Amino acid sequence: MTLVQSTNGAKFPKSIFNYEVLDYIGQGAGSFLYAVTDPKTNQIYALKHVPVKTEKDERYVEQLEAEFEVGKSISDVGLRRYVELKVHRNLLRKVQEAVLVLELFDGNPLEAAPPQRMNEIAGCFVQVGKALASLHQAGYVHCDLKPNNIMLGSDGQVKVIDLGQACKINTVKKRIQGTPDYIAPEQVKCEPVTPRTDVYNLGATLYWVLTGKNLPTLYTLKRSDNSFLVDIRIDSPRDLNPKVPESLSNLVMECVRVNPTKRPEMTDVVRKLEIIQFRLEGAAKAAGALMHA
Repeated sequence: MTLVQSTNGAKFPKSIFNYEVLDYIGQGAGSFLYAVTDPKTNQIYALKHVPVKTEKDERYVEQLEAEFEVGKSISDVGLRRYVELKVHRNLLRKVQEAVLVLELFDGNPLEAAPPQRMNEIAGCFVQVGKALASLHQAGYVHCDLKPNNIMLGSDGQVKVIDLGQACKINTVKKRIQGTPDYIAPEQVKCEPVTPRTDVYNLGATLYWVLTGKNLPTLYTLKRSDNSFLVDIRIDSPRDLNPKVPESLSNLVMECVRVNPTKRPEMTDVVRKLEIIQFRLEGAAKAAGALMHA
């Protein structure tokens, strides 16, 4: 395999599965992400490559297959588009490598550059909520929403990415899957995941954006028997950041309730965020007009 070197010094293959590799983007669990182009169409994509070197790597290929199965069945402006999946097997039908070709979105993860103004934060999560609601309508739960899985473009457009842990509503997973600082209690307990699982993940993510601190979750509290007290223990976003509007702080706390049945539906979350955004933008315009006067 011919290797070339990127501007940041990383070496990467010149081509993968007939896609010409333009640059190395980064890596995740068992995979490498590249910017590629299709020589036939000159279209630029993101390509997730999983080389299989050990039996453990086969699990990452299975995740690619599961991710593509979910992604190809959903079309929403707020979700990254899935193009194709390719798997290479040897003569014994053993998988040697696999790639997932995706839409390449020009933006940065929230983890690297979260919005700062309250109206922009509300607007960002309106888009996130709508994307997740679309996923739910198709019968799936994302199960791993976090700042690194939300891309924000310079024009304010949002893309929810990485459906690697997505599954059908009411799935009971055999092991704990999720990101510790954003994981819902039912995920830690390996109970059925529902759209309200994503509501919790969204609330925990919004908590971090508003405060710069992670929400104490059932996982980070080491799954103690007193987990039912989590709702009472944690500080609200407004407690940690007085600039957070009370209505937005209260909504976050509703989203991260331990009992899933006490959390709002995603459509209600979106509606409340839209109202908050509208009020914040109205207040900002009024303040600007007053200054000019």
